[in-house]
Amino acid sequence: MKGTYLGEFEELVLLAVGILFGDAYGLAIIDELEKKTGRNIMISSVHKTLVRLEEKGYLKSHMGGGTQQRGGRDKRLYTLTQGGKKALQEAKELRNAMWKEIPKVVWETAKL
Repeated sequence: MKGTYLGEFEELVLLAVGILFGDAYGLAIIDELEKKTGRNIMISSVHKTLVRLEEKGYLKSHMGGGTQQRGGRDKRLYTLTQGGKKALQEAKELRNAMWKEIPKVVWETAKL
């Protein structure tokens, strides 16, 4: 297993896999990320991240059956592992704790 540090893009990919529960494969993950973030997502970036997250033990994959939509080609489906769920929960808790520590005055004086 690689290091347990979770980068921003890794977190987004894990969240997309969770959202797509049961139907998370490369192109569907890209579509979900582009829809949610408004960013253009490179397929190579997603594939490298999926491999890395699987090596870290945050995801597991298996080959799903082919569909007419994909010309009969099989697709690799991803699911969150317990480690992936725990990593997401810890990232959420860290972010929430840090957001709560920002003094209200920052929001009152800051122009976003």
